[in-house]
Amino acid sequence: MKTRPDSISGPILAELIEKFVSHLSESRTDCYFSMESYKAMDADVKKENLSSMQQLGVEMTVRYGKYLNLLKEDAENGLRFVLMNCEEFLKKQQRTVVSSLCCLQEHYAGYDWFASSIFLIMSGDREKTLMFLQQFSCLLVSAFLWLPRLHLSMHLPVTTVEYGIHPVYFCSAHHIEMLLKAELPLVCSAFHMSGFTPSQICLQWITQCFWNYMDWSEICHYIAICIFLGPDYQIYMCISVFRHLQQDILKHTEA
Repeated sequence: MKTRPDSISGPILAELIEKFVSHLSESRTDCYFSMESYKAMDADVKKENLSSMQQLGVEMTVRYGKYLNLLKEDAENGLRFVLMNCEEFLKKQQRTVVSSLCCLQEHYAGYDWFASSIFLIMSGDREKTLMFLQQFSCLLVSAFLWLPRLHLSMHLPVTTVEYGIHPVYFCSAHHIEMLLKAELPLVCSAFHMSGFTPSQICLQWITQCFWNYMDWSEICHYIAICIFLGPDYQIYMCISVFRHLQQDILKHTEA
C-alpha cells in the first residue's frame, strides 16, 4: 500500500477482502458475533421503502460510483436491495427499546456509508455485497467499521443501548483522544482551546467512512487495513490524519 497504492484496488481488493472475511467467518475462534441464517428478499425494492435520507444517500452513492466508473446504469436498484436486506438481517439481532431519542428508533438514524462503500468495492454486485456483509457481521471489526451493525444490538448491555451512545464513541474516539495527548500534544491543546473535541470530528469521519474527506483509493485502504490488521487501526488512522493536518490545525489556531 505504501510503495504501490494503486495495486490494492478494484477487483483485486474486492477478491482479497471477500476471501479474507469468508475464511475468518468459517472459524469459530474468529467469530465474535453469531451469524443468523437469512434469505435475501428478492421482491422489487421501491423508492417508498426507503427514508428520504436513505434515498438521498443512494443517489449520492450511485452518482459517485458512476464518476469513479465502478457502477452501471441499474445500480440504484441494486443498492436499495442491499440496504433493505441489511436492515432486515440486522433486525434479527436487535432488542426493543422504548425511547423518544431519534437514534433509538427502529431504523438506524443515519445513512449506511459502510455498506455503500462495500457496494462500490464490489462494483455494484448486490449478491456479492450482501454475502460479504453477512459474513463480515460475525467479526469484531464489524462493530467498529459498520456503525448500523450495533444499532439496538442485543450484543450490548441494555444500559449502553438505552444511552444511545455507539461503542465507536466510547472505545475508538476515547482511545484517539488518549493517544493524541501523548503523540500530538500541540494538536490536543489546539482542540482544547477551541472548545471542540477531537472525538467529535473522528466520529464524523468514521461514521462516513471518510467519504468527503479522503480520495476513493484511501477510503479503500482504510477499510482494508482495518479488516486485515484489526479495529485498532481505525484509531491509528485518525491519529495519522491529525499528524498530517498538524501544521494546518496550529495555523488555524493562531489565526
